Amino acid sequence: MPKVQAMPTLNSEYLSRLLHTVNTSAFPSHMAFRLVELVEHGCRVELDVGAPHFQPFGIVHGGVLATLIDTATFWAGFQVIPEDAGLVNVDLKLNYLKAVSGGRLVATGTCLRAGRQLSYTEASVRDDKGELVARGASTLMVLPGKGLKLGVPKFLG
Repeated sequence: MPKVQAMPTLNSEYLSRLLHTVNTSAFPSHMAFRLVELVEHGCRVELDVGAPHFQPFGIVHGGVLATLIDTATFWAGFQVIPEDAGLVNVDLKLNYLKAVSGGRLVATGTCLRAGRQLSYTEASVRDDKGELVARGASTLMVLPGKGLKLGVPKFLG
């Protein structure tokens, strides 16, 4: 049986700074979503639905759901890449499964395959009743030399 290589331990101070950096940057602030949790091979993003998120028919705009899927797939793949690297989406596929007219949306992302050059991640969005609203997947390309400089190492040891 092949040996599975363990992921290096993430530095909690790096994660704290990363959450702060993401959540205070322009686009998340504009869309009013929050990256609330990063775990090994996964993440959670939350958005409290407000007036700016609606399309003219009184339901959450598909672009809002796409943004949550895009964000959750991205950050799910981020922890497993080298410290000096960044990521970019190669593709994003999603399905809208249910209309939403309010409440809190929670997107959870999972990295299914972390590669040296390409990673594959999935995400789902659920409403505050736990019902599935949207589901998607993304292929992400690793960009060497494009990592975030947060002043502390990404990994311990």
